[in-house]
Amino acid sequence: MKRFFFCLVFSFIGFGLWAQTVEPYIPVSGSQDEQLLRNWIQTLSSDEFGGRKPMTAYEPLTVNYLAKELDKMGLEPAFSGSWFQPFQMIAVTAKPEKDVLTVKGKGKARLKYPDDVVVWTSQATDRVELTQAEYVFCGFGIHAPEYGWDDYSQVDVRGKIVIAMVNDPGYYDPSLFRGRNMTYYGRWLYKFEEARRRGAAGCLVLHNTDAASYGWHVCVNGHLEDNLALYDPDTRNAGELPVKGWLSEGGARKIFAAAGMDMDAAVSAAKKPGFRSFSLKVKGDVKMAVSYDIEHTSNVGALLRGTDRADEVVVLCAHWDHLGIGTPDQTGDSIYNGAADNASGMAGALLSARLFTRLPLRPSRSVLFLFPSSEESGLFGSDYYCSHPVYPMEKTVACLNFESIGPAELTRDLSVLGGGESRLDRYYEAAAASQGRTIFYDDDNSDGWFFRSDHYNFVKKGVPAVVWENGTDLVDPSRPNQYPMPVWYHKPSDEYRSDWDLSGTVANVRLIFSVALSLSNTADFLK
Repeated sequence: MKRFFFCLVFSFIGFGLWAQTVEPYIPVSGSQDEQLLRNWIQTLSSDEFGGRKPMTAYEPLTVNYLAKELDKMGLEPAFSGSWFQPFQMIAVTAKPEKDVLTVKGKGKARLKYPDDVVVWTSQATDRVELTQAEYVFCGFGIHAPEYGWDDYSQVDVRGKIVIAMVNDPGYYDPSLFRGRNMTYYGRWLYKFEEARRRGAAGCLVLHNTDAASYGWHVCVNGHLEDNLALYDPDTRNAGELPVKGWLSEGGARKIFAAAGMDMDAAVSAAKKPGFRSFSLKVKGDVKMAVSYDIEHTSNVGALLRGTDRADEVVVLCAHWDHLGIGTPDQTGDSIYNGAADNASGMAGALLSARLFTRLPLRPSRSVLFLFPSSEESGLFGSDYYCSHPVYPMEKTVACLNFESIGPAELTRDLSVLGGGESRLDRYYEAAAASQGRTIFYDDDNSDGWFFRSDHYNFVKKGVPAVVWENGTDLVDPSRPNQYPMPVWYHKPSDEYRSDWDLSGTVANVRLIFSVALSLSNTADFLK
């Protein structure tokens, strides 16, 4: 799920002084903190860990390694004496018969899998069959009364397949929704949720590289096999959409051509208020052979118990999973090592844990170090945790989420997405100021980063969030970032390299630790 960023999720807490202070970070190449980060990242992203996909042979290796590192620090297991919080997941592999979906209207179109379309299901079934399913173009597929927008107001999609554009109208018109600051309505997961609520038989999200902020390869690599979802043994996930999927722009053009309609005109109209969804008047069978496994995966957690407010908790979070072994790249490498995403985040959380355990005094509140499973497939581990928390959500003071935090060069500034939503801005500003740095409050969430990592499941429980990104004002302009996201995101090339610049990563971890320490000791706690 990401650019180099940090996510902090907070409940409302009064600003106050903390009992223990943190010395300002002075970057020193080869420091002990940096070496620890390098060791953890290099180990967790090595070929030995096989890309850390849940419910594979590499999960026990990963979660046991984390438990061992946390145990060595003297922390206690978080889950009733266990390091692990198991839950059931379903892993589904599905594809259309003969790798083709055919639709007919005025003309005929053959959608090739996976060039034009990728499809799957979350149901525990051996086969999905939709007979002559009708396709409906629903614009963005959004029902948002607070923004005066309803793509479903005058269309019945029950039993039909919805085509919904990624992102939301504000991406194209700053006067709509929150402008370039994407709302949750823009997320592909929301499109599926709303289509299911409307009784649709399926939903295909119409991909656009700019609006999605990633290329078609991300859609393909993430969904060709072992699509993960939380599993409900009582219903066998029968309430899930029978068909979920992504539709490329080329595939969509084939459907519109078969309908005898102008796709560009339809997409343009869908971006404007007053758009009315419509049937494309094309139909087709959807037949998918399905294989699935139902297995347990686990979140990992360790606890540092507080003193006089031990029943309240600050959560530091970093997902442990990545994409495993998949489609080889042009070099033949098929291991998606996930060094930046998210071995670097785990290393940041582990370093924070080490710093906490070396304090002369325990903090007032408890601190939970949480490593969720299955973030890459839909934030499922944190979703499960938030429904089955160690501490009630109303007692959860903060969740500081480490997501793809390195490598990052040292900058004089930090970018914050989602600021101004809480009085806690002052905590961030104080921590940055202690390092001689400044904060830039960014209101451009056009790529939806705010919704794409585990912190957002805390947000959905009513906890505010701030997303941190590394700044742009380099302390040493001669050392620019040599590892830009397009080079590695969800690719086998996301591998650790000894020439990584981690000066900014270390500084940022220390900053997050400083904020966490203040929150664990501040006198006020307002929800």
